[in-house]
Amino acid sequence: MEEGRDIDPRSGFCSSNSVFYSKRKPLPLPQNPSLDVTTFISSHAHHARIAFIDAATGNHFTFHQLWRAVDAVASSLYDLGIRKGNVVLLLSPNSIYFPVVCLAVMSLGAIITTTNPLNTAAEIRKQINDSKPRIAFTIPPLASKIAAASPSLPIILMEADTSSSFPSAVTTLSRMMEKESSSSRVKERVNQDDTATLLYSSGTTGPSKGVVSSHRNLMAMVQIVLGRFNIEDSQTFICTVPMFHIYGLVAFATGLLAAGATIVVLSKFEMHDMLSAIERYKATYLPLVPPILVAMLNNADAIKGKYDLRSLHSVLSGGAPLSKEVIEGFVEKYPNVTILQGYGLTESTGVGASTDSLEESRRYGTAGLLSPGTQAKIVDPDSGLALPVNRTGELWLRGPTIMKGYFSNEEATASTLDSEGWLRTGDVCFIDNDGFIFIVDRLKELIKYKGYQVPPAELEALLLTHPDIADAAVIPFPDKEAGQFPMAYVVRKAGSSISEKEVMDFVAKQVAPYKRIRKVAFISSVPKNPSGKILRRDLINLATSKL
Repeated sequence: MEEGRDIDPRSGFCSSNSVFYSKRKPLPLPQNPSLDVTTFISSHAHHARIAFIDAATGNHFTFHQLWRAVDAVASSLYDLGIRKGNVVLLLSPNSIYFPVVCLAVMSLGAIITTTNPLNTAAEIRKQINDSKPRIAFTIPPLASKIAAASPSLPIILMEADTSSSFPSAVTTLSRMMEKESSSSRVKERVNQDDTATLLYSSGTTGPSKGVVSSHRNLMAMVQIVLGRFNIEDSQTFICTVPMFHIYGLVAFATGLLAAGATIVVLSKFEMHDMLSAIERYKATYLPLVPPILVAMLNNADAIKGKYDLRSLHSVLSGGAPLSKEVIEGFVEKYPNVTILQGYGLTESTGVGASTDSLEESRRYGTAGLLSPGTQAKIVDPDSGLALPVNRTGELWLRGPTIMKGYFSNEEATASTLDSEGWLRTGDVCFIDNDGFIFIVDRLKELIKYKGYQVPPAELEALLLTHPDIADAAVIPFPDKEAGQFPMAYVVRKAGSSISEKEVMDFVAKQVAPYKRIRKVAFISSVPKNPSGKILRRDLINLATSKL
């Protein structure tokens, strides 16, 4: 914890400036101002021999091969005219080559921007027009999307393609990796403050925006990941989360690599593939998003009968806090596995708070303690005043992982980052007497019923406790009298015939009258983004399209 006479050691709250300080041990940040994140990661000792394994084929990179490949690809990019400050687009599902491209690009001081393989050509065109990449890496099945989005953008194919030739393909990644490192390349000086990544946030508030993260932001994040997983011997992580998303990029392309762990990569999420990879590679850690964890809980008996998961000792959940029922149910079914949770935003390089033991995760509903070196304020959205413990307001974060801003969008940057470096997260939270953060909801998603604020997440958590409900999402439904009222979309469990009235009565018995659900619709599944967040906007459109 930071120096200060009036910091409460229990909560981390400083009464003189109303700032919460992290209770975690502070981490040393690299002092050399001219340091890029690739060099920083490659300088760490590694316990394991193998860095990345492709779960489907068994193809792999040893650490030695990985760093040689990164160097070769960087040299080839330099020969293609890529320089410091140029943007390189990466459109690919998870693969063992994904980190090679990211690390090579960043080592040149060039900027990596990633995009979701599910995006349409029109969505990709928007990102290309905004970020103006010089070149794009992709796989043959996705190359047509880039060609449609930007016909003149040169493409590098990440796997050999014999079936067809892309006229815009300048070379392949395998050819680049064969290149001998050239001593003639002038290594440009890369500073910690230079931009490393340009990730487009899921845009919970309007259109998605490019988040500008520096080499310093990424190195601070790597240090936090290293501190959290104090890896003494070789550990194996399964990579199910998308690498184009901050969670995947943080964990797999950078942070865990510095920890010297072995990473088993799944190109897409399939429950069977994930479980058999744990068994085959004796994986110890499984990072995932809440819907996968819930599926593992609901099918636990069948899973344990079919797969040997004895090597697994930790699951890491991010994206949304887990309920008491889910945590306890999981611990009961998988008694040797610890659940760890994390909270972060693209804008905070994927970190912010975490639980680092089962005991901490058992503070049900918590996002954890503040990450090392991170400060927080809880700000009343109406008065703008910073609040003490156990008071609910918007969470503001400050620290070495906070982004530089939104790409060429001063207006959005000014409304999110203030002059003192505080990031307004848009999350409504409180911090308890022991410094644990609890996320109540998104500021933008609070339902306003007759002037009362109703957090949809609270009602969703309550609905999930009903034995006949598999999943649920709550949205604001427009109403002349009340302004808005809570409406629930419910997924019934197999064989259940629970009615609208039963759903409404179940909630009404347990909440204040203004929080009651006043409309119910049944759906086959709740739409979610890759990190497990509910796409409420889609459901609001669905509900209001019928009006």
